[in-house]
Amino acid sequence: MTGATELPGSPAKVADALEKAGYLADAGVATAAFLAMRMRKPLFCEGEPGTGKTSLALALAEALGQPLIRLQCHEGIDASQALYEWDFPRQLLHLRAMEAASGGTLDVDAAEQSLYTDRFLLARPLLRALTTAPCVLLIDEIDRADDEFEAFLLQLLDENAVTIPEYGEVRAQTPPLVVLTSNRTREVHDALKRRCLYHWLEHPDLAREIAILRARIPGIGARLAGQVADAVRRLRELELLKPPGVAESLDWAQALLALDRDELDAEAAALTLGAVLKYSEDAERVRAKLDALLA
Repeated sequence: MTGATELPGSPAKVADALEKAGYLADAGVATAAFLAMRMRKPLFCEGEPGTGKTSLALALAEALGQPLIRLQCHEGIDASQALYEWDFPRQLLHLRAMEAASGGTLDVDAAEQSLYTDRFLLARPLLRALTTAPCVLLIDEIDRADDEFEAFLLQLLDENAVTIPEYGEVRAQTPPLVVLTSNRTREVHDALKRRCLYHWLEHPDLAREIAILRARIPGIGARLAGQVADAVRRLRELELLKPPGVAESLDWAQALLALDRDELDAEAAALTLGAVLKYSEDAERVRAKLDALLA
């Protein structure tokens, strides 16, 4: 990771910086990222899986020369997993050492104060983001967390600070650039969205997907890149259980190249469908209409 750079001065410069990091952003994404940096507001990215939400945060960190700190949300996530924990085993050993050193005359107040210090504080992603300046904080798949965790995030998004009861307030000297992502498996509450800039990410159009394939897979020919991008576009128009995203486009193209294929025909597609479709029902449905799909 290189040293932090100055923030890009326009959406066009953001797009250029992201392109150097391997992310081809359209005008909407570049503008949303620019405004998040300029206005110092979190960026809430929502969209179907595979539209590049997580990749945007990774590319922003690389483009800005800043560390990426990632919090992967899941059902039941709480403050101890996201913010901090106290190192109880070390605290217990510390108490025993103090008791032995005091000859049985342990000062309870002094012992208690000594337990809640940096020495025993285990920083989780959110706390690390507040104490790492500057950085990009990715709160990934917030829709997988529950309502209580959303409410817990509000102080951090409002104030770039959190309060630890035994320790006090921790406030970021330089606020992190926060990117939240959601696959919309459930609606995120308005209270959280109001604190953010919002952007809905679509799958890339045909021309941009071809450009992504050629940028990310230097050895791919223009013909194969066009065939893969067009076939994936048609797959997304079917009612599949899991429509393919850009990651699947890249996997499919790489699988074809690994088999020394320079053209996507029905035979090659049938052999490599596992790179682009992840459910047997989807694969069976597509195999039945491969000729029409690739026509």
